[in-house]
Amino acid sequence: MSDGEHALVDTKGKFVQVVSDGRKRNDIEWLPGRVLLSNKRLVLATNDGKRTIPLSKVSSVTASQMNQPLAQVDSYVKVQAGRNVTLISAKKADEFQEKLYSTLLDQTVVLINHPAVKGGVVQDGGWEKGRLKLDGDCINLAIASGTFVELDIDDVGTVESKEKTIRGDERPLLEIEHTIEGTSVETHISGTPRHVSLIEGLVRQGEQRNIADDVDLSDKETQVLMALYSGISPFKIPDFVDMEIEEVEDVYDRLMEADILEPVRTRREVQLEARGRSIASDAMADQ
Repeated sequence: MSDGEHALVDTKGKFVQVVSDGRKRNDIEWLPGRVLLSNKRLVLATNDGKRTIPLSKVSSVTASQMNQPLAQVDSYVKVQAGRNVTLISAKKADEFQEKLYSTLLDQTVVLINHPAVKGGVVQDGGWEKGRLKLDGDCINLAIASGTFVELDIDDVGTVESKEKTIRGDERPLLEIEHTIEGTSVETHISGTPRHVSLIEGLVRQGEQRNIADDVDLSDKETQVLMALYSGISPFKIPDFVDMEIEEVEDVYDRLMEADILEPVRTRREVQLEARGRSIASDAMADQ
């Protein structure tokens, strides 16, 4: 390896290039071999040779699940570098994915607006520079003003990707819904197209795990969800929605069975799961 380069992951795996120089390939065949990741490049090696992907050329990474029994591949990471796209299924999948994202994103400087929305209410904060660092399934954001934000990927409810004028320039933007101390917030992140694309691939994993399926809720259940989403204390919900305590607790029980709420400390204290926040957000938008 060259000066300053060091190995991060060396594992067996399978891989296939599905797009070559911008063209989809028809002769797709998963090849077994070694997957080697350093802090500067990704090497895919077989008995017939090797292919090197410089990390500086990687513009997006997306993790996906699939069912390919013949190839014995249950999941893969899609890596785009320039006009080429490669699917990689590493044996040490979690370690490979974590190291890959960390190497691509650690210490990246981005623009952050936090909280941009709190309890469904738009806040007056502005954009500040911040530094990003990954710690397992958590994105740590150290903002220049001294604020520190922990964004748990498994806690991500929804992700919106858009373009917006920020500090006088048109920039890509991610609006990421998650929780802080049980209250739904949105953290907005902007930066270069490459950095935003890489962050989007990471946080959408949480969104996909917590996506809200169609759930048939009663009016009372919807009222309770929206109240919790707005930041009302679980102990004040009965008065807020004009329901008896026992009736609210029955609602809590039904929503916990549906994985929309989770209990916190005591039976009557609950907080929204990411799935529940997604449902509540949709319900409020329909009001």
